[in-house]
Amino acid sequence: MITKKLSEVEIMVNAHGVDARNLYNKEEAMVTVITLEPGQSLKRHITPVDVVFYVLEGIGVVEIGDEKTEVTKDTLIESPMDIVHCWYNESGSPLRFMVVKAPRPTKKTVFIGS
Repeated sequence: MITKKLSEVEIMVNAHGVDARNLYNKEEAMVTVITLEPGQSLKRHITPVDVVFYVLEGIGVVEIGDEKTEVTKDTLIESPMDIVHCWYNESGSPLRFMVVKAPRPTKKTVFIGS
């Protein structure tokens, strides 16, 4: 059995400049936990694989394609491959969500407007 505590996983250097930690990284899938502090957001981007998000803590705004909605703890959001998506923390508290990419991307993420 392999176990990992999020607090013991190093923050990855990433294009978004936010707290992102890889908990699982295999060919079949990749699991990352992202924490956005109040006022932080990701850069709008396109991922070359399907992505599932699960909100662990807080309130955030998720944008997928032409849709934008506020989501809260214990909400799952699906984002199909090759669709622009983004996250925003417009609240006064941290937003923490899990990102599951399956399979692990072999192509680079495309950033929009960068």
